[in-house]
Amino acid sequence: MKLLSLNIGRPRAVPYTDQPEGVTGIDKRPVDGPVRVAAPGPKGVGGSGLAGDAVCDLRHHGGNDQAVYAVAREDLDDWGRELGRPLASGAFGENLTTQGLDVSGARIGERWRVGSEAVLEVTCGRIPCRTFQEHVGERRWVKRFTQKGAPGAYLRVIEPGEIRAGDPIEVVHRPDHEVTVALAFRAETTERALLTRVLAAGDALHPELLEMAEKYVARHSG
Repeated sequence: MKLLSLNIGRPRAVPYTDQPEGVTGIDKRPVDGPVRVAAPGPKGVGGSGLAGDAVCDLRHHGGNDQAVYAVAREDLDDWGRELGRPLASGAFGENLTTQGLDVSGARIGERWRVGSEAVLEVTCGRIPCRTFQEHVGERRWVKRFTQKGAPGAYLRVIEPGEIRAGDPIEVVHRPDHEVTVALAFRAETTERALLTRVLAAGDALHPELLEMAEKYVARHSG
């Protein structure tokens, strides 16, 4: 398991974002590194966990619980075959393009050591939006991506450090529950009844997903 590509985005003006200044950082491109990764601060204030990486719409992206976004190279290749065109590393706006790691099958709260220093923790999957759809340039992309159910994973930074393309990735902690990124994504999007199972991941969940699950259980208990 390794970090195949480390991808950084710069602010870019586009006509398809509702970000107030009309800019987005979704266009991530591979860099050689090393790049420092650290907790950026709470959502709404902190952006990306990677130094030099742009997160432009702080209302919906960035912050400690969405500090880093990872996608498996294998999933990009699967999509490439379906779309009939190759997808470059970073094509989904991911910071980390991994190889040999089932990212969407990772458990919430699972911890990865990337390189020799940084430790990252899985929090949730990526919910697709209009900006993502227009960036990829595929009709009905939000629906197709949701139906596929392989959203990649957002991560929080547990231990900061420098990372670079080619670094090994080691799973250093795997929780004993069965709440994967894919299951949590389905619970948040198409199968709300699964929210009762999501609570098994506890505080490792992204706080917004945890709140959603708790409210759902409260409404449907008894």
